[in-house]
Amino acid sequence: MGRRSKYGNIRVKLDGITFDSKAESYRYLALKDMHSRCEISNLEMQPKFPISIEGRHICNYFADFRYCRQGESVVEDVKGVKTAVYRLKKKMVEAQYGIKIVEITR
Repeated sequence: MGRRSKYGNIRVKLDGITFDSKAESYRYLALKDMHSRCEISNLEMQPKFPISIEGRHICNYFADFRYCRQGESVVEDVKGVKTAVYRLKKKMVEAQYGIKIVEITR
């Protein structure tokens, strides 16, 4: 038997993509359906946001999804547990990029 993950999530493979949790895979299916109905466009998984302060690279933040809806960019993160590191990186990305990260809770 495999090791249980720290937060109890179960990895799921769907369409050849490995998702960190069932909740993330369900959100992918919903977004994929919205994309097929042309409600959203430019669906992207795991977009990278480099975080830097005064020109110095600190770390990277990877959101779960980014897409365009009604001409506006939407960045989403599916969350079961909001760790301190996640909350800090979220604040830094929102400040640096002038965006609001939408949290999808399970």
